[in-house]
Order: sequence, then structure tokens, then C-alpha cells
Amino acid sequence: MNTTVGVLARPDLVEAGGALHELTGWLAGRGVAVLLDPRTAALAPGAVSPEAIADAKDVAGRADALVVLGGDGTLLGVSHLVARRGVPVLGVNFGSLGFLTEIALPELYPALEGVLRGSYEFDERRMLHAEVRCDGRTRESGDVLNDVVITKAALSRIIELDVSVDGLFVSAFRADGLIVSSPTGSTAYNLAAGGPILHPALPAIVLTPICPHMLTNRPLVVGDETRVEVRLHGARGVEVHVTFDGQVGCPLTSEDAVVVTRSPRSLRLVRAPNRDFFAVLRTKLKWGESTARRR
Repeated sequence: MNTTVGVLARPDLVEAGGALHELTGWLAGRGVAVLLDPRTAALAPGAVSPEAIADAKDVAGRADALVVLGGDGTLLGVSHLVARRGVPVLGVNFGSLGFLTEIALPELYPALEGVLRGSYEFDERRMLHAEVRCDGRTRESGDVLNDVVITKAALSRIIELDVSVDGLFVSAFRADGLIVSSPTGSTAYNLAAGGPILHPALPAIVLTPICPHMLTNRPLVVGDETRVEVRLHGARGVEVHVTFDGQVGCPLTSEDAVVVTRSPRSLRLVRAPNRDFFAVLRTKLKWGESTARRR
């Protein structure tokens, strides 16, 4: 069977040029077809023929495996392009270790060898589906890997959000906003806002208020088979937006409802060799550093 590997890089990642030349040559030497989007190809002129350059969405749709060069934000963008289940995605970080892009450049080839052999470790990361509904119509929708964030504009007053789960009223949160996060997104904005860290395999959704007016408003974890609905309460004169994974978004009015459920889609994220989720947490969050220094 012919194998095709797609490579997508952060457009301004000029330091990836040498790695792209090396990677495309390594794949070609193994008889593996390569696809790059135009912005990735521009980082490494001459690395592939014009026939191997396609639109990013087409690259994600045609590839049997995807290599993403950049940081967690780059991988989030790519996650929205992957439509087929079971496509392994290798996130390669050029800076510090990422929560999503956990493969360092020296680890790329051992990880890719495993993918090409069909023997590799991976996490099937659950995604969420969000819709902005008004008068029974959906005016904005999309799947997210990390989170759906409802937040006020910088100069707006505090906002009030009515939150329901499966039609049951939970609370009216008076806060700067609300984060509805997947387990994968629990280490992103949710963590910065004081929310809990969830293992990525958990079937859960986290609701975390942003700077709540009452200290008793705490994060809430519910099952991902539930339907979360958020409505603005008395939002006249207040500018409020909803964003999906920080990539796209739209303004909200008091007539809108943001509905979040589990998506049927998931992302197959390849693990770095000999590194698990807890090892990533220890590295990123500096857990046990003082103990390591004493040793």
C-alpha cells in the first residue's frame, strides 16, 4: 500500500527549513509520498516538487499520517482540518516541550518509524462540538480540541451567564467569562484560570468561571455525554464573544445560546517514545524540581 505523509508547519517557523529538507529526503528514501501546503513549502524551497504541494485542508484530507511542526497553537489549527478518524498526528515542538506537541525534533524519526510500521503509542483525544444557536437556528458551529471560551471585552463590565446541564439549571455565574474545556484543554486556559487538570482519557467536560465575582463559584466537572448550555443574562450594553480553540469566534447577544456536546470526532495524537502524560506534566509544570536538584 502506498503511504502518504503530510507535513504542516507554522508559517513563520524559518528555523524549520533545514529540518523540512531532511524530513522530505528521509521519507522519499523510504518510498513514502510527501505533501506540503504552500506556506510550509515556502520554508524549504526545492524540498519537494510542485506536484507535492496542496492546500492545507487537502494535505490533511489525503495524508495517511501528519507531521506538525510548531507549537500547541499550530497543532490546534491542524486539528480542525483532520476529518478522517485514525490519522496519526505527530506534533513536533521547536521550542520548549508542549502539552500537545510533545515530540522533540531528535525524537521525530523514531516516532515516525513506528507510525510507518504501524506500531506506535497514541492517545485518542476527545473533541467537543459547539454551536451558537438563536431562535432555533445555528449561526456558528465547530469542533474544538481544547475549549470553548465565552468572555467579555476588555472594557466591558462583569457578565452573568446562566449555565444548564442536560436542561437542569446549574448556576448563574457572575464573572469575566466561562471556559468549557475538554480533558485535553484542561492544561490550557482552564489551568491558568484555576481549573483542574484532567487525564486526557477521561470522558469529561470542565466548566471553569474566569475571575468569578463570588469565590464560591468553583470549576465543575461533568460527563461528556451531557449537553451544556450557556446563555447571557442581562447583557445589554456589554460586549461578549465566544471563541472556539482561540482560532475562530463571534459576538454573542442575549438571544444566543452556546451549546456544547461531545463531538463524534477525535484526534489520534502520537506519543513521544518513552514519555507519558505524567512525564509531560512534570516537565511543563516543573513538578519535583527541588527534589531533583537535591539528588
